[in-house]
Amino acid sequence: MLSIIHCDMDAFFAAVEQRDDPDLRGKPVVVGGRPDSRGVVSTASYEARRFGVHSAMPSRQARRLCPEAIFVRPHFDKYHQVSEEIRRIMGQFSDRIEPLSLDEAFLDVSPQDGVHIGRALKEAIRRQTGLTASVGVSYNKFLAKLASDWNKPDGLMVIDEYRAAELLPGLPVRKLWGVGERTEELLESLGIHTVADLLATGERRLEPVLGGRAGELLLLARGVDYRPVQPEHETKSIGAETTFDVDQARLDTLLEVIREYADDLSARLRLERMKARTVTVKLRYDNFRTQTRSLTLTDATDDPLALYAAGEDLLARMEVDAEHRVRLVGLQVANFLRPGDPMQMSLPL
Repeated sequence: MLSIIHCDMDAFFAAVEQRDDPDLRGKPVVVGGRPDSRGVVSTASYEARRFGVHSAMPSRQARRLCPEAIFVRPHFDKYHQVSEEIRRIMGQFSDRIEPLSLDEAFLDVSPQDGVHIGRALKEAIRRQTGLTASVGVSYNKFLAKLASDWNKPDGLMVIDEYRAAELLPGLPVRKLWGVGERTEELLESLGIHTVADLLATGERRLEPVLGGRAGELLLLARGVDYRPVQPEHETKSIGAETTFDVDQARLDTLLEVIREYADDLSARLRLERMKARTVTVKLRYDNFRTQTRSLTLTDATDDPLALYAAGEDLLARMEVDAEHRVRLVGLQVANFLRPGDPMQMSLPL
């Protein structure tokens, strides 16, 4: 049954800025750090992407690639408000929604026809927000997400079993969920470049290189994904993370990402009327080892400077250098104080 939908907003932050400022429409817009700083790109409009600009790229590099780019400071409060509006629109079509980030989510609309619902969802988002979304429809999450990425921007693609059998063998292995730069390199060292190559190799030869992930990748290569859409319950933590196109060895680049995420999470906390006591930094290295460090604050906060200071402190305790290159960085907050919760008083030492 084609009842799983992946909805992904197109260049979300940049699209909101272009919607709200007519002077930015049709122009290369970069949301993120200033080009004269060590900032990083949060989002680039499609006009800027044509020049090779992408998220998590250093702003100075984005300026070199696209001299005409217009750099816009992020307005996270506004993005969260628009995201909440989009979430309410999704709720008109399904009560089984699994948000992945501010700008994308899975919906399970069974037993309804996902193709019909996908078209209606796209039109409702366009009509009510003035923004476009790309939608993928399939019988599982992996293929629905693959479909939504296929015809961006403003696309709608359906992958049924016949289309999956036609498309999957010719795809590069990096299109499989969870295959990043390092895994791609490992697979290519075995002469595996496409999904067809992966299937021809078999699990016995893959296991020494990929371990338990070998079986998972082979299932995805066959179009099999058993993961259900998991609706969001009470928020236990909120976070943001970025996988770099090129592994990073510079601490200042990671700090700029942490700074952006501190602003982002601060806005989300204020929108939810919550404060956080615990801050966590997550790093995944080029060998796929993952390291996390957490800090519990004396007082709960929604202050971006306090969140950044905690993130900076945590990052200083972690390994970042030429021998420990980072492919993913994330910032998370948890242990929330909500309206009506009893205040936790700090005892004098």
